[in-house]
Amino acid sequence: MSSPTIPDYSKSVKLKYAKLGYQYLVNNILSFFLIPIIAAIFIQVLNLGHDGLLTLWKSLHIDLIYLISSSFLIVHFATIYVMSKTRTVYLVDYACYKPPSSLRTPFATCMEHARIMLDSKPKLIPFQIKISERSGLGEETCLPPAIHCIPPNPNMADAREEAEMVIFSAMDSLLKQTGLKPKDIDILIVNCSLFSPTPSLSAMVVNKYKLRSNIKSFNLSGMGCSAGLISISLAGDLLQVHPNSNAVIISTEILSPNSYTGKQKSMLLPNFLFRMGGAAILLSNRWSDRRRAKYRLLHVVRTHKGADDKAYRCVYQEEDPEGYVGVSLSLDLMVVAGETLKSNITTIGPLVLPASEQLLFLVTLIGRKIFKKKWKPYIPDFKQAFEHFCIHAGGRAVIDELQKSLQLSAEHVEASKMTLHRFGNTSSSSLWYELSYIEAKGSMKKGDRVWQIGFGSGFKCNSAVWKCNRTIKAPTEGPWSDCIERYPVHIPEVMKL
Repeated sequence: MSSPTIPDYSKSVKLKYAKLGYQYLVNNILSFFLIPIIAAIFIQVLNLGHDGLLTLWKSLHIDLIYLISSSFLIVHFATIYVMSKTRTVYLVDYACYKPPSSLRTPFATCMEHARIMLDSKPKLIPFQIKISERSGLGEETCLPPAIHCIPPNPNMADAREEAEMVIFSAMDSLLKQTGLKPKDIDILIVNCSLFSPTPSLSAMVVNKYKLRSNIKSFNLSGMGCSAGLISISLAGDLLQVHPNSNAVIISTEILSPNSYTGKQKSMLLPNFLFRMGGAAILLSNRWSDRRRAKYRLLHVVRTHKGADDKAYRCVYQEEDPEGYVGVSLSLDLMVVAGETLKSNITTIGPLVLPASEQLLFLVTLIGRKIFKKKWKPYIPDFKQAFEHFCIHAGGRAVIDELQKSLQLSAEHVEASKMTLHRFGNTSSSSLWYELSYIEAKGSMKKGDRVWQIGFGSGFKCNSAVWKCNRTIKAPTEGPWSDCIERYPVHIPEVMKL
C-alpha cells in the first residue's frame, strides 16, 4: 500500500493573491488606522448635539488677538513652505532623429566592408560575424556617410557634417512640435561623449539658431552613454534656481571620427553596436506648461564608481599597440555594471518602492545579518513601482542581464530590445527612442511611471523617474511612425548571416 502523498501547497494555494493581499494591507496601513479614528471622532461630535458644540466653543475662550496671531503664524509657515518647496520640472516634449534610408547599413554591407578592410587580418572576420549574429541589431540601423566609404577616412569636416545633420534635424523637429521660438530658450545643454570640437557643439547650436546672448549653455563630453540622464540632472538643478524658465537638452554621439580600424577584439566591439542617433528634449518649470507637458520629473539618482580602478578602466579610450585609437571594453564590464546598478537601486528603492516591498527588503536584510548568508537576498519587485522600463540599449547582453536581475517580463524590456534592433546603440539618446516606442504602441497612460536606466564610462549608472502627465494617444509622430505596426519582432539568439 503506497503512503499518502503530501499535497503541494505552493501550487494549490493561490500565493499570488496572498502576496497581493499583503501588498494592499501594508501599502494602505495608514488608511486602515485613520478611518476608524476619524469615524469615532465624527460619531462623538454627533453625540454632543447643538448645545454641546456651543458649550465646547465657548470653553475655548478664542478672542480677536488669538485669531490674528494664529492667522499670522499660518501665513508665515505657509510662506516658508512655498519658498522651500522644489519647483516641478516638466518634460514638455522631445524629438528623436531618424536617419535617412540611404544611410542604412545591413549585415551584408557590414560583412563586405569587413572583408575588404580586414583583408590582411582574415582571422578577425569570423569574430566579426559571430558578434554581428548575436548583437540583436536588425537590418535597418544606420551609419554616417564617412563610415560608408571604403576605407573610412573620417576628418573634422565629416564629423561636423554628421553633427549638424543629427543635431539640427532633432532640434528642428522639437521646435516644430512645441512651437518654441529659439529666442525663448533659457538653458541649452548638449552632450556628446567622443566628439568635442572647438567651438563646442553647444556653440554650434547657438550660432545656427541665433540664440540669446545671455543664454546659459553647457557642453558635456567624455561622460559615455549615461550622459543624457546627467544632462537631465543638470537641467533639473538649473531649473530649481531659475524660475519661469525652460531648458533644451540635445543628446547624441558622433561616430564619424571614432570608427576603430585596428585588430584588437576588445576595441572592435563598439563598431558593431553603435549607430547614428540623437534626441532633443524640452524641459520647463513654468506653471503654464503643466497641461501640455507629457511627463513630470520625480527623481534623478546618479551613481559613480570611478574611485575603483577596475570600474574606471572597464570602458577606456586608448591607442592599441599599432597606434589606432579606439574604445576598449574590458571583460569586467558586466560585473562592474551589476555592482553599479546594485548601488543605484539601493538609493532609488526607498524613493519609489511601496511600503510592502521596503518592509520585505528590510526583514530580509536583518535576517541575513543575523543568520549570515543562509537567507537568500530579497530582490524588490520594481514592477510595483513602475509601469514602464527604459533600459539603455547598450547591447543584448546588458538588456538580458538587467531583465534577469530585476525579474522583468519580456514585455517590460520590449522597448529596449526593439530599439536596439531598429536603431542600434545610439548612446545617450537610446532612452528616448525607447520612450517613443512605448508611446507609439499606445501604452502610455496618465499616471504611469517610467524608469530610465543609463550606463556610461567612468563607470556610472544613472536613473530618472518620470510620471506621465496625460494619456498619450497613438499614432504619434516620431522615429517609429512608419514601422511601429511591424513591431515587436522575434529576435533569435543567433541570427545566421
